[in-house]
Amino acid sequence: MIAGVPSHADTLAVRPTRLWRTAVPVAVGVTLALLPSPSGLAPFAWRYLALFVATILALITEPFPPASIGLIAVTIGGALGLVFSPLQRGDPAFKLPAEALKWALSGFINSTVWLIFGAFVFAMGYEKTGLGRRVALVLVRWLGGNTLGLGYAIAASDLVLAPFTPSNTARSAGTIFPIINRIPELYGSAPGPSARRIGSYLMWVAFSTTCLTSSMFVTALAPNLFAIELVRKAAGIDLTWTDWLVGFLPIGAPLFLALPWLVYVIYPPEIRNSVEVPRWAAAELTKLGPIRIREAIMAALVVVALGLWIVGGRVMDPAMVALAAISLMVILSLVSWDDIVGNRVAWNVLVSFATLLTMAEGLTKTGVIDWIGRGVSGVLSGHAPLVVMTILLVVFFVIHYMFASLTAHATALLPVMLATGMAMPGMPVRTFAMLMVFSLGLMGVLTPYATGPAPVYFGSGYIPRRDFWLLGLVFGLIFLAALLVLGIVITHH
Repeated sequence: MIAGVPSHADTLAVRPTRLWRTAVPVAVGVTLALLPSPSGLAPFAWRYLALFVATILALITEPFPPASIGLIAVTIGGALGLVFSPLQRGDPAFKLPAEALKWALSGFINSTVWLIFGAFVFAMGYEKTGLGRRVALVLVRWLGGNTLGLGYAIAASDLVLAPFTPSNTARSAGTIFPIINRIPELYGSAPGPSARRIGSYLMWVAFSTTCLTSSMFVTALAPNLFAIELVRKAAGIDLTWTDWLVGFLPIGAPLFLALPWLVYVIYPPEIRNSVEVPRWAAAELTKLGPIRIREAIMAALVVVALGLWIVGGRVMDPAMVALAAISLMVILSLVSWDDIVGNRVAWNVLVSFATLLTMAEGLTKTGVIDWIGRGVSGVLSGHAPLVVMTILLVVFFVIHYMFASLTAHATALLPVMLATGMAMPGMPVRTFAMLMVFSLGLMGVLTPYATGPAPVYFGSGYIPRRDFWLLGLVFGLIFLAALLVLGIVITHH
């Protein structure tokens, strides 16, 4: 067998796997489409819902890359004109081919999608210039004198990087993990029997912190940006970068301050002092040398971009800020155009989010969301608005056990939950919408597959499978309780 070329046996093994992964969403979608439409929902809307359900199932089974699944879905929806009612089709002025193409490509002209892409490229500048690694090492050197302090250093490193790194995988798995993965070996802690000496503690602090910081800033997690666009479309509520931060701060600040200590108490390390770690971090910083001009320029761009995101919304759209930063990064050679073109993750995210946003908007366009909202609100009618809000938040959070993608979760459930809440008389819709989107990062702590960095920390071997699931449940409950108690009480009042 030639190296790198799959054998005939490998090919045969892959085919059945892809076959069932494809067959499940296709079979469910076709079956639903052939069934009579339920009362209150037009047949064309039912067929579109069948396509949407098949798309979500395909995102879960993943017979193809997620971005291609979204592209295939909008192509089918556009080619068949599934989002257009018979009344629209019957209008002589309505040109189906042109309108279908316009709908299919609508996500690609959405500013939020380009802000997401721009933020991914922005994060690449952190990596290329070395600024992200330097910041993390400096914090470890300052705070790493004991194990608890080291936990806070890891948490602070993630917090500093979070506003400018919309991929928690790039931030935590790509920047934080490679640094802290070197620390346990200094104390004879390795995956296996010695993991609990210090390695298990450090890994869980890093993982749980990145889930928390993913909800701290709208630009700390790509699905956050996607979610606020869904909120704007479904509820007519605009959430700025500052709105998000101010809204989440009463929830996130207490959690952040307590988190390393909570892990220290709930999952304690055997070693309580880590005097070697600051020395190691200092040695790594010495290898890096003095701060270079490229790092200084990148830091300046970060400060300016943050300032514009916070106060410059009326002067420049956030997506334009990101595009301007990218342009300056290319002009100043912080990254090359080849780097940007070669950033497969960023382009995949752009296509994935653009197509999924189009699919989600299609649910509103066809009336599916209103229909579901009326049905669920009828079941919950008679309960107080805050009770309904709590029930919907808990369901939205816990059901993430069924998802391996925060994007798929938001696409499938957020519009439905928003419609349900909005249909309830007396519901504080803005508070409800904010708490819903705040939960996206937090729910990543639940399972070894719930968010991008989870498989990396799980795969490190420092946290056994049983411990990972148990810790996910415990800290998931802590995060959810904070969201409900602090979020509802403070945000509502």
